[in-house]
Amino acid sequence: MSLFPPPKDVKTEIFARVPDEFRKSGGRPSWGEANIPGRDIDCFLEGPSFDSEGNLYLVNIPYGEIFKVTSSGNFSLVAQYDGWPNGLKVDREGNLIVADYKKGILKIDPKTGHLETLVDHRWSESFRGCNDLHLASNGDIYFTDQGQTGMHDPSGRVYRFTKDGKLQLLVGNGPSPNGLVLNIQENVLYVGMTRANSIWRIPLLPDGSTTKVSNFIQLSGGHGGPDGLALDANGGVLVAHAGLGTVWHFDNLGQPLHRIRSCEGLMTTNLAFGGQNNDVLFITESETGNILRAQLPVKGAKMQSSLKVS
Repeated sequence: MSLFPPPKDVKTEIFARVPDEFRKSGGRPSWGEANIPGRDIDCFLEGPSFDSEGNLYLVNIPYGEIFKVTSSGNFSLVAQYDGWPNGLKVDREGNLIVADYKKGILKIDPKTGHLETLVDHRWSESFRGCNDLHLASNGDIYFTDQGQTGMHDPSGRVYRFTKDGKLQLLVGNGPSPNGLVLNIQENVLYVGMTRANSIWRIPLLPDGSTTKVSNFIQLSGGHGGPDGLALDANGGVLVAHAGLGTVWHFDNLGQPLHRIRSCEGLMTTNLAFGGQNNDVLFITESETGNILRAQLPVKGAKMQSSLKVS
């Protein structure tokens, strides 16, 4: 039984597809054996994020690749390295900040491909497997350390890496923490807990600690769970539901507004607002290697890449 009216359906269309030249036909990467066992993986898209010029960057996790996609849908390879890049955001200087499952949090220059490690351990203990990240307006980086955690092992972590280089543990009991996004006031962090099929609400106190962490949205169904998150300009939360071919759109009280349905494939993993008016939602569908898009009646919240360098 639902306590809310059914959300309005929104259709998607294919914006772009990974070209054959970038697909690894018959590929069986080691990342896939742990996460999608027994299947060939020619690509697996994630981490979409726009720069200030309207180019879309995204990652190809199992092959350590980062692509740039122009507004006309043309792909080019920006970087390739020995890693499993998962989450990506563009900062206000145009750098790519990457959450890499193998290597931690990285900074990559999209013009040269130069890679720099920002943080790869906590007190000499390696991360379990970084998944996604969000950039605060003051330069702090919030990221999830998911690894292979789940309901059987709810020990996933959520961190803040401050602009002055301090690493702070916010949550250490997450059942597969994944996508995350700050609210407009930047005093609440929303985190998708994939294997619990839920979105947690994490209040942030002035001293950097957290309190009264709660289950904000409880989802159901699908063969995955909530993956990437985004925020609209009104403070509403958008959730890519991997394994259900859906992006859910909730208002700032957690009430459902829209169900954005994939036109091809069920593995809707992540999302980003773009377009001329920042009101088009771009979605990675990782099963087919397509980027979907949908027109929404609301704009996305401003991201770091849209802010001016001070």
